[in-house]
Formats: sequence, structure tokens, C-alpha cells
Amino acid sequence: MRNWSVDAEFLSKFPEKYTIWKLEQLINFGLGKDRLSRAKLIKYLPRLGIDPKKRKYLEFVLNG
Repeated sequence: MRNWSVDAEFLSKFPEKYTIWKLEQLINFGLGKDRLSRAKLIKYLPRLGIDPKKRKYLEFVLNG
């Protein structure tokens, strides 16, 4: 994944922040060929800065 507004290499030095940022990017802007990790999504969903409707849908899918 390539991002023009964030220095992903620098951010990757902070694993938790990088994981949250990457999940937000994938959810908000599309997955492409990447896949979401169910375990990471469950762990970080409460901390993701995403649209409430997307959050509700993801909670539904994860709990279903």
C-alpha cells in the first residue's frame, strides 16, 4: 500500500499505531489485494477512527 500523506516507514517503528493506521486506510479507502486480519480487527475496532456505520457493519459481521 502506498500513501502520500504519511511516512509509513517512520510510522512502522510504532507497531500498534501503524496497525491502527493501516486498518483505517484499508477500511476507508479499499482493500485492493490486501486482506483484513480478523484478529487485528477484533482487537483494534474500538480504537479505529472510522465512520460509525462502517463500524456497526464490521461489528455485525464479526459477531455473526
